[in-house]
Amino acid sequence: MPIFSGIVLGVNLRDLVPKTTVKLEDLSGKSIAIDAYNALYQFLAIIRQPDGTPLKDNLGRVTSHLSGLLYRTSNLVEMGIKPIYVFDGIPPTLKEVEIKRRMRVKEEAAVRYERALKEGKIGEARVYAQATSHLKDYMAEDSKKLLDLMGIPWIQAPSEGEAQAAHLARRGDADYCASQDYDSLLFGAPKLLRNVTISGRRKLPSKNVYVEIVPEVVELEQVLKECGITYEQLIDVGILIGTDFNPDGIKGLGPKTALKLIKEHGSLENALPHLKNAEFPAEPQRIREIFLKPRTIDSYRIEWREPDVEGVVTFICKERDFSEDRVRKTLERMQKGTEKLKGKTTLEKWFD
Repeated sequence: MPIFSGIVLGVNLRDLVPKTTVKLEDLSGKSIAIDAYNALYQFLAIIRQPDGTPLKDNLGRVTSHLSGLLYRTSNLVEMGIKPIYVFDGIPPTLKEVEIKRRMRVKEEAAVRYERALKEGKIGEARVYAQATSHLKDYMAEDSKKLLDLMGIPWIQAPSEGEAQAAHLARRGDADYCASQDYDSLLFGAPKLLRNVTISGRRKLPSKNVYVEIVPEVVELEQVLKECGITYEQLIDVGILIGTDFNPDGIKGLGPKTALKLIKEHGSLENALPHLKNAEFPAEPQRIREIFLKPRTIDSYRIEWREPDVEGVVTFICKERDFSEDRVRKTLERMQKGTEKLKGKTTLEKWFD
């Protein structure tokens, strides 16, 4: 499965899906439904001091997520891109095992982080620190407040943010669904956009090596065509190798073998008799239904507005200790991008 900040996230379809690289500037005029929690975790992991300490205000409140949200989002708008952030709601019951597993990983990383600091291994400490990232309630609320002040629409999903973002893309209310995880494909996103919030030059962990991270587009229709399977069969492949709702999958079974099994036998149920020690936390159909019939809403408001410059400055400069000069310059550039959007889209639209 894909590794992010030391934590395994989502279904491991990396070796099966064809990808096309794109430039952010080529996405001008496009709307992107962004998995908000996924993006905020990225900001919390990446935006840190050399020793792994996150950015904080003078009261000790973490501000890394706000920094990423402000500067990355403003950069997108400056390019004429229309972001829509989608926040997680209550996770499905079957995700409880995965949530607890991630907490154990974070706790173990915290212990290793403190040990590395004591031993003076700063580079190693930073890597462990990234894996300790916690998205606390106040961070989500702060993020929504900042988005409101920036004039950026956000939607509160009833359950999985990825599912709601995919739902927007399926309805045509967003051109892309953005997330690092391939789960968006299992939720039926026609076009998955990866690396949109972390593109750019990045340093590899524990190495003095930099790589260029570029946005990638994965199209569901192309995935199904190249794999020679149906959408429902893709979900079965995901269940075999493990999802957030059955994280262990079938031990020892990789993506290519799982694909071969589904193509040979047609479905998960038909493939199971040919597998030893196949165990699931629930009936496979229950897991399948989470992807086929996720909890989503059809009533939401999408509106891109001019940023409230003074409101943003008051919030993150006077209350969160950001540099006022830098913030004002960022918002000035963002306003020019907002002007571009006005000529390309109706800024306010209600969906029922």
